Amino acid sequence: MIERPEFEFVSTAACRDPRVNNCMEVATNVPGVVALRESAAPGVVIETTPEKWNTFVEAVRAGEYDLGA
Repeated sequence: MIERPEFEFVSTAACRDPRVNNCMEVATNVPGVVALRESAAPGVVIETTPEKWNTFVEAVRAGEYDLGA
């Protein structure tokens, strides 16, 4: 069994409001890994590389994932 690193997940300030019941959380404390999870399902963790994460963030900033469009 592979031991999972101890991720330290954080969320945005808006998600810390107790009226918000589910948010994305990100951990960047393990070198070479970016981990994602939803606060409502903390046992499901997706891991990626910092390079892939940066590519994703750039695409979000460019509007490629704009669900309101």
